Amino acid sequence: MHVTLVHVHVRPESVDAFIVATRANHAASLGEPGNRRFDVLQAPDDASRIILYEAYASAADAAAHKETAHYLAWRTAVADMMAEARRAEPMNGLFPA
Repeated sequence: MHVTLVHVHVRPESVDAFIVATRANHAASLGEPGNRRFDVLQAPDDASRIILYEAYASAADAAAHKETAHYLAWRTAVADMMAEARRAEPMNGLFPA
């Protein structure tokens, strides 16, 4: 399983709009072939810190996600909401297999 932890720091004034835009991307991503999980996590002590937990069956499935219309729309919609560039951390999923 191919997992990416996407660390996002959102401008405080944009948190609500970011969540709305991300909800649409999350919902569409769950229907992608190869998608295993797509969780959106918010730090309990800082609402502007978000982690996207994206799990796909393969690296090819994860790469295909970045070509979908919903991802491209999300990327454009949230670009100006970021306090700093988002950081993707690739991981190998061990369990579940």
